[in-house]
Amino acid sequence: MRRSHQIAIASIAALSLPVLAVNKKNAGPDKVELKFKLPPPAPLSPEEAMKTFKVEKGFRIELVACEPMIQAPIAMSFDDQGRLYVVEMRGYMHDVEGTTESQPTGRVSLLEDTDGDGRMDKATAFLDEVVMPRAVMAVNGGALIAVPPNLFFCKDTDGDGKADVKDIVANDYGTLGGQPEHMANTPVWALDNAIWSAGYGTRFKLRGGVWQKDSGLGRGQWGLCQDNYGRLYFNYNSDMLRADLLPTEAFTKNPLLRNATSINAKLAADQNIYPSHPTPGVNRGYDPKTLSADGRLTKPTGTCGALIYRGDAFPAAYRGNAFVPEPCGNLVKRFTMSESGGMVKATNTYKGSEFLTSTDERFRPVTAADGPDGAVYIVDMYRGIIQHQSFLTHYLIANIRDRKLEQPINQGRIWRIVPDTKERPQPVKASKDVKLLSHANGWVRDAAQRLIVESGDASVAPALKELLASESAIARLHALWTLDGLMAATPDVIKGALKDKDAQVRAAAVRIATRDLAPDLIAMTAEKDALVLAHLAIKLTSLNLPDADVATAKLLASSGKNTLIREGAMTGLRGREAAFAKLLAAQLTKDNGGQIMPVIEALGTLLASANKAGPFEEMLELAASQPAGGQFQAAAIKGLSSSGGDTKTKAPVKLLWLDAEPGSLKILKAAMSDKASAKLFASVEARLAWVGKPGAPKPPVIKPLTEEQTALFEKGKTIYHTLCAACHQPHGFGLDGLAPQLVDSEWVLGKPEVLARIVMHGLAGPVKVAGRTYNLAMPPLPQLTDEDIAGVLTYIRREWEHTASAVDAKAVTTIREQEKGRMAMWTELELKNLGKTTAKK
Repeated sequence: MRRSHQIAIASIAALSLPVLAVNKKNAGPDKVELKFKLPPPAPLSPEEAMKTFKVEKGFRIELVACEPMIQAPIAMSFDDQGRLYVVEMRGYMHDVEGTTESQPTGRVSLLEDTDGDGRMDKATAFLDEVVMPRAVMAVNGGALIAVPPNLFFCKDTDGDGKADVKDIVANDYGTLGGQPEHMANTPVWALDNAIWSAGYGTRFKLRGGVWQKDSGLGRGQWGLCQDNYGRLYFNYNSDMLRADLLPTEAFTKNPLLRNATSINAKLAADQNIYPSHPTPGVNRGYDPKTLSADGRLTKPTGTCGALIYRGDAFPAAYRGNAFVPEPCGNLVKRFTMSESGGMVKATNTYKGSEFLTSTDERFRPVTAADGPDGAVYIVDMYRGIIQHQSFLTHYLIANIRDRKLEQPINQGRIWRIVPDTKERPQPVKASKDVKLLSHANGWVRDAAQRLIVESGDASVAPALKELLASESAIARLHALWTLDGLMAATPDVIKGALKDKDAQVRAAAVRIATRDLAPDLIAMTAEKDALVLAHLAIKLTSLNLPDADVATAKLLASSGKNTLIREGAMTGLRGREAAFAKLLAAQLTKDNGGQIMPVIEALGTLLASANKAGPFEEMLELAASQPAGGQFQAAAIKGLSSSGGDTKTKAPVKLLWLDAEPGSLKILKAAMSDKASAKLFASVEARLAWVGKPGAPKPPVIKPLTEEQTALFEKGKTIYHTLCAACHQPHGFGLDGLAPQLVDSEWVLGKPEVLARIVMHGLAGPVKVAGRTYNLAMPPLPQLTDEDIAGVLTYIRREWEHTASAVDAKAVTTIREQEKGRMAMWTELELKNLGKTTAKK
């Protein structure tokens, strides 16, 4: 079968080409036309490739490392001594079928420049013979290295440059054999001393040599970085730059804020790209909208590895700019960044050109990074095939074969971009010296902070406190977070920082402040800066104190129209929406309605998402008590009428059962007199049902659990919170980018035999859940017994107000016997056709 596939591919002609793609679902048209007939590009040496680059005037590009020293590099990380860890995904796509990706040919090399000329001249296989490694971060005298499904901490203790320590930090960092475009990557030690990753919902902290885990949000596709203030930036293949404008962890507390503007914020309106040559070899090149008339990619399709430049080698105008690789267009784009009131914007710096382009089709920039010399480093995978086989279209396979892009596969380069001056910027070796927290190079500051926090050396606290008086706001910010990392940010330190003249320092102090500083935080509601107020709203609502809630209500009564402040407050109000709406109603005057009503609408939207009858009814009662036809009633009904605020999906809205018809409905129906309001009210009324309501279906029959089933439920609850909650979360709403929701999921409430198969053998994406598509993989859980599986399934089918049937262990045993020969993960299509397949058998 393999040979016939190869013969079919090899017979490609120039026009109307029948080609076999690996994944039929993503294959595109069966017949394709190579409109832009270009000769096969010859593989170039680094010296030849250098001549194909066009970099912005005033800069030059230099070679740092190349084959055979490194091959297929995808990620890099400098350690504090200036040595460079490089991830080499050498098993990736040797052919269009990806036949070599299960082989242990990957490695992480440790490169050194022993003579100081800027070119790496020594390479050691730090970690060798691993399968598809994908991430590295220098830390604690070693490195975190991702080899799915594991994230290892590796360290060389005998000085030979090779890892002799290999400890597992996490065993869910991607999936063995999973889709490499959609798995966890790029761990980053951020300003808050937490290690965040792209595409992964757990953050880590290193405390006393122990790895601690905590909830985060899975963001982005490939690449993660931060700016000077610790905001996280990332992207998706067709969206060049996004960011979390507020602390990412705050939004884990309220999973209903799925479409908040403050997180996963799209920053760039203009994402046109300008390759310097025709680029026909892109996956959707058959679509007329993808390529220009002369065959050039016009919009991003493979964006990855973005960098917010924080070095000191470039002129001041470039600092804080975003540099974004687009390997399919063989270019690196520069965005100019701006900020107003905490909102960040990325502006396309050039029209018709890019910061860096190449006419070499094998130039594949996949990661941009800061270095200890203040330069920008580019990881170049250098190869013809960049698209993974799971998504290869017939069209792209035709281009690959016709233009001989499969080979070679053993090349790769790392480039450095520096100002075009005679003097090459020199690298700085980082240390625990507190003075380095004031350095102009962000890489140096970050490394120094990490080294101090890693050491746990509290003796530097006095020097850090002195730095809090520095003229540099950036130095003060690093000093504050370093003290926090050492657990030496005392109340007097935080109180002083709460009054700092710089808004970013004040915001950080609010974020760090502990519960005992609630009076100081409450006193800050007169603050004028929107970013500080947004952090304050997050902190105050997280305290869940009556005085703090009243203070937040007052804050929103004057600033609720601001998106960041409003969404910040929403993070801590889950389960308290209706009660907080009452506090806001008490603040309402004739002058502040424009500030309060967006908050009321937002609270109503959260209640619509929560699908809980009691709080929903409370909000209706509150609205009915307000002036008839007034703005409060209109805002409340508008929020409650939403489909949970998730405008991206068409998931069915859950019917909410009440004990009886609420009197508030008649009051509100009479008040909603105009056509638009009446339509919104009708949608609210349609969500509600009670016995005797005309047209309502029969109420659900909830079969009580038996004593045996209750015991099974409790066992499943324990297993869920031990094994499953890290991804799907204790609240069951999952994590965007990591795990789908279980609450009200059609999969959870559907056929239990489908669920049992997923737990036994896993599920490979894409899969649609509650209207959202997840391109992820759930690994199998072979350690669970049949009774364990029955318990977990019973738990998730009866928790969160679910009323589905319990699952019997004997039924699970029967399914296991039916599928005993199965090794592969299930797909959505297979599971949906399960009955049909069984019938045929």
